[in-house]
Amino acid sequence: MRTFEDLPPGLTQTFGPLTVSKDDILTFAREYDPQPFHVDEIAAKDSFIGTLIASGWHSCSLNMRLLADGLILDSSSMGSPGIEEVKWLKPVRPGDTLRSRMNVLESRISKSRPSLGLVRFHFDMMNQADETVLTQTNWIMFATKDAEPFKGESRSALRAAADALPGSAPEREIPPISANPFFEDLVIGETEELGSYTFTPEDIIGFARRFDPQRFHVDAEAAKNSLFGALCASGWHTASVWMKHMVGYRDRIRAYALAHGQRPARLGPSPGFTNLKWLKPVYAGDTITYRSTVTAKRTSASRPGWGLVFHHNTGTNQHGEEVFAFDGMVFWERRA
Repeated sequence: MRTFEDLPPGLTQTFGPLTVSKDDILTFAREYDPQPFHVDEIAAKDSFIGTLIASGWHSCSLNMRLLADGLILDSSSMGSPGIEEVKWLKPVRPGDTLRSRMNVLESRISKSRPSLGLVRFHFDMMNQADETVLTQTNWIMFATKDAEPFKGESRSALRAAADALPGSAPEREIPPISANPFFEDLVIGETEELGSYTFTPEDIIGFARRFDPQRFHVDAEAAKNSLFGALCASGWHTASVWMKHMVGYRDRIRAYALAHGQRPARLGPSPGFTNLKWLKPVYAGDTITYRSTVTAKRTSASRPGWGLVFHHNTGTNQHGEEVFAFDGMVFWERRA
């Protein structure tokens, strides 16, 4: 069992390998990110990328699985308050074999909880050609060697750690500004409600068994004696459901455009995201409402006909508490 003391700055380790099949890519994408270049080989040929590729959130979840098998499941990990940055540098394709190289950047004891340490990691996930497909930087909480058992301190635990670091959506008519926005039509500050989702124990356990099988995600009894006090969703599950609702929202816009005789504006892939925070646990039975706000945009110098749009995204539970937030970016089609 590795504890905080076993993870000094400078420590490196490589996890894997893990091979990704076409069925793996299709299964994840159909559930959480059913964009054409993730679910349809024919449609993918006419996409921004030109071939079938894995969802970026799938890539993150695969990196989590490599980390879980290589370190987390045999450690005193207490979860993560969030992700500083992820960059999706190259697509993950069917048949790719992935490894993840871990580097410990820094570590420190929590000021408010001396028996809890914070470790900052950097990960490079590489394919069989040694090409880096994903980079990720984030903190993870670990108990110290002499820590007393944690039990149910959870409602404030993640927010405290994050702060220490440097019902269904109602159906509504889409307003004219959002009817079929191309890059030029997007309004800075405009916020859209994407939809809501209730996390069931079965959903939580099913996702965690595939990608993040820590005890507080897969075992309700064991979770009672964790920092969180009860079964809660993997952060990557919370994020993947955001993507599911974003795609559903875009599908509604597409249907609106087609119904009005318009060609829908296309979206390309995302280069990555920053400042992802899991502010409070998402427990079985919680209903999370997701929202997205356009924060900035600029034309792409490297991709004629496209712009890069920046957005801030949140998830709020049924108590009005923000549980999830991150800053994303995506390529967006300009008008011809």
